[in-house]
Parts: sequence; structure tokens; C-alpha cells
Amino acid sequence: MTAIALTIAGSDSSGGAGLQADLKTFSALGVYGASVVTAITAQNTRGVQAVHNIQTAMITAQMDSVFNDLAIGAVKIGMLSTAEIIETVAASLLRHKAKKIVLDPVMVATSGDLLLDPGAVGVLCNDLLPLATITTPNLPEAARMLTTSVAQTQDEMIAQAKALRTLGARAVLLKGGHGSGAECTDILATEEGIEIFTAPRIITRNSHGTGCTLAAAIAAQLALGLNLRDAVAAAKSYVTSAIGKADTLLIGHGSGPVHHFHAIW
Repeated sequence: MTAIALTIAGSDSSGGAGLQADLKTFSALGVYGASVVTAITAQNTRGVQAVHNIQTAMITAQMDSVFNDLAIGAVKIGMLSTAEIIETVAASLLRHKAKKIVLDPVMVATSGDLLLDPGAVGVLCNDLLPLATITTPNLPEAARMLTTSVAQTQDEMIAQAKALRTLGARAVLLKGGHGSGAECTDILATEEGIEIFTAPRIITRNSHGTGCTLAAAIAAQLALGLNLRDAVAAAKSYVTSAIGKADTLLIGHGSGPVHHFHAIW
């Protein structure tokens, strides 16, 4: 069987994040990628200039088309900018009995532009979080989901990862990329307990699409049949290398993308 992963996300016209980054990641990892477009952004390495949300009827139609024909092995969810879109996606996932769902709760772009209506955070937590196999918030996103301050220490990160599980998440990968120090620490919280992943913190301005890429890489590894812990470990290794090679690309004048195809060209 050909491994297939589906991205449900917004489009990034500069190609570094969103569903373009997801499809690149799937391909780089040997997985066939399908997509459902939830929004079209006018976006580049300097920021987001405009957002056009896709009508919910069209989102439903896309999801029906894909699930009625393709054997989807895993789903990655990215930018869902309104409560109505979140509810639409959740209903379609339930109707099609989707499994192996990776939820990246995209709220703010690397540039700082808002990508999720503030009032939709509660809907995201109530409707989508319980459906996800794993959710992958960064530190500011976790704080918004929990309506608390951003974690500053490893102990606070562990506490917040556990707290997100009490909201309904089966597993949480709390990402430490927004932290400080020589090492970047991520916390994986599952029903089995806590596992800490560390990697050297790579100093580069080219980090556009990092969160999208990590979530997509986890989905790709799940589609290939890896268990959750091994999928996270493999995805982190891939993203660390993609960030490490980001400066070999000369893309745009702001925060450029990571190198999704670093192992190929």
C-alpha cells in the first residue's frame, strides 16, 4: 500500500509554511500527500498581507472527495482561522472516522500575524482536541489554550503538557522553540508518561514553517506505520536537519523557510 497523508491547512503563497510545507514534508519522507485548503493567504517571508477563508461548504466537499477515494493513513491539521471552519473540519473527521490525527494549533505566524480568531480558541479545544492523536502547540499557543502565562522552565512545560491532556488531548508535544538556552527542549506527554526530547538550538532567522513541518513530519511517520513515540523522534530529527540546512537556501528578505529537501538537493 502507498502511504498517504492528508493536510488540512491554509495555503502559503511563498511556499514556506502551510499546506505547501506539509506537502513538501510528506514528499521528502516518502509519503503521498493530499490536501484540503481552508484558507488562501497572501504571504511571504516578511509577513502575512491578506487572508481569504474558504467557504465551509467547499471545505466539506474537499474532505468528502479525498476521504471517499483515498486511503488516508494520517491527517495533519494546520490553519483553521474561524470557529465555523473548526466545527466543519471536526464534523467531517468524525463522519469519515479519520484516525491518526496530528493537530497543530496554528494561532500566530512566524512573523507575528494572527491566523486564528481569538474567540475560536475554545472551539478548537472543545471540538478538535479530543479527536487528535497528538497536538503540537508551541509555548505561546499552549498558554493561550490554557489561558495562563507562557511556560518559562522545564517543570512548567511539563505541567502545561499534562494540563492540555486534561482538556482532552490524548498526547501532547509541547515545543520549546520559543524558549531560550543552548538546547531546545520539547515535552511529549502521553498516557504512558513524560518523555523529554532535546536538540541543539540552531541560531538562524530562517525558521518560517517550522511548526507546520514538524506536525506534517509526525503525520508522515504515522502514515508509514511508526508508533507515536518513534514518529515524534523521527520527525524531530528531520526538522532539526531541515533547520540546520536552512541557511543554504536564499529565499526572500525576511524569515526564510527551512530546507525540506535537505537530504535530496
